[in-house]
Amino acid sequence: MSALIVAVPSKGRLQENASAFFARAGMALTQSRGAREYRGALSGLPEVEIAYLSASEIASQLASGAVHLGVTGEDLVRETIPDADAKVLLVEGLGFGFANVVVAVPQAWIDVRTMRDLDDVATHFHASRGRRMRVATKYLNLTRGFFERHGIVDYRIVESLGATEGTPAAGTAELIVDITTTGATLSANALKVVDDGVMLRSEANLVASLGADWNEAARAAARALLDRVTAAKRAATMREVKSRFAGCDAAMIEEAVQRFRCTAPFGAPTSSGMVTLHCPPDTLHGLAVYLREKGAASVSVGPLDYVFAAENPLYEKLEARLG
Repeated sequence: MSALIVAVPSKGRLQENASAFFARAGMALTQSRGAREYRGALSGLPEVEIAYLSASEIASQLASGAVHLGVTGEDLVRETIPDADAKVLLVEGLGFGFANVVVAVPQAWIDVRTMRDLDDVATHFHASRGRRMRVATKYLNLTRGFFERHGIVDYRIVESLGATEGTPAAGTAELIVDITTTGATLSANALKVVDDGVMLRSEANLVASLGADWNEAARAAARALLDRVTAAKRAATMREVKSRFAGCDAAMIEEAVQRFRCTAPFGAPTSSGMVTLHCPPDTLHGLAVYLREKGAASVSVGPLDYVFAAENPLYEKLEARLG
């Protein structure tokens, strides 16, 4: 058995984005027997095994400790794992799979703008019709918790197995709780999001199971994986700036670091005045002007692929939870 098992989505846009995420960190996902193979590998890390699962299966496997790490949406983590923060760690948001879990009501309900308004409607609905207002959703646990926090009790959940947004028009529910990215589908079905009805702003996360077998080999593999992820992330936020001129000294570089939020990864300039700085894109021009004013004849700027540093904040975050 591999030291570290990482679960990724088995199909669709989430799989494509997960593959791109690992590729940017120099780790290509591979399937030796083709796309129908449900086990794979991560190039450069032979101690890591990839498990291809559905996004919802990934959440349950993380909860049970059957996999060490997984790529899945926070919405699924919060919905399927009771007391999620005690069982898993959201290591890093991955910058894709953005969606909001929202409460949406018919646009015709012009007096319902907030959850307090919805509470009033629910109470009146129950009193006048003798039955509770129906909420169609796939997010049973998130809905119960959110409605409880808003003091709403006069409702009942109708579990949705299909197109949730169509249930009010079909007469099978009065309102819905669903996931949305742009809100276009809700509008097309004559629904609106309640002003304070955003339950969760979700995105795909790299999630760690706190109940998995984190033995020494698994921790070493996780450290290597997260080292690559951190190096790629750090590089994406910086550009490499190089110059050489006789007047370049340690005091000048210290001033540049302070003024332009850059770092000097190799310390003070060499005896010949050669200096390398890592600088955020928004201060590049200011830094170049500063160096030329100090005597630089030219300043070169280039992209960075990876920046490996002594600290590994993602692994340190994981290790702090594992103990």
